[in-house]
Amino acid sequence: MPRYGHVDPQYFGHLASAPIDQDGPVLMVNFMKYFARAAYQDGSDRGLTGKEADDAYSPVDVLARIGAVPVFFADVEPGGEWDRVGIVRYPTRRSFVEMQSRQDFREKHQHKEAGMERTIVSGALPTGVRPRGCGLSARVIFEMVTEGTSPTLENAARLRVEGTILGDGRRFAEIAVAWVADDATPPVSSDERVVAVTRPTVDRLAGELATISPAPVADWS
Repeated sequence: MPRYGHVDPQYFGHLASAPIDQDGPVLMVNFMKYFARAAYQDGSDRGLTGKEADDAYSPVDVLARIGAVPVFFADVEPGGEWDRVGIVRYPTRRSFVEMQSRQDFREKHQHKEAGMERTIVSGALPTGVRPRGCGLSARVIFEMVTEGTSPTLENAARLRVEGTILGDGRRFAEIAVAWVADDATPPVSSDERVVAVTRPTVDRLAGELATISPAPVADWS
């Protein structure tokens, strides 16, 4: 088990056993917080910060081999709770699970283990709510809320969280994503609300929200 989060066995089982005729693309949304210095199993930092260790992990080649594509990657603005946000589009839920046992992936994973202090990884699908202006700003705010809580971001695209494969025990329900002006005020983080204000270096998310089928109501939980 990874030291930087708790696996939800129920959602893992859903990902691994989704019927082929009901499986399809899923967005894995990653909120990442790094150690100041990397912490490898031999006790050294190998001269790397936590973020640099995660850069060494970056499994872009492995993702390409299974048909997965990074669609969003960004550093979080200073002062936030998180350091980075990344989103990968997997061709199927099963492909995400199968990747975990690949040797080429496992060889890279030592770097993520060394660099990551904690993370939340949630599987999500668009709800069909995609207002005008998506993708047209260099500043992007994420607001992920727990069950029973509503997002407060205005003019935001919406994703339904179908499950959190790795996290801190909270059960999340929805993610709002807004492309905003530099003077926009973000929501405040809380126990019910995960907030990240980002400046993306990769942003193909708006296009993905338009091409992936809207999320049905979950019937597996």
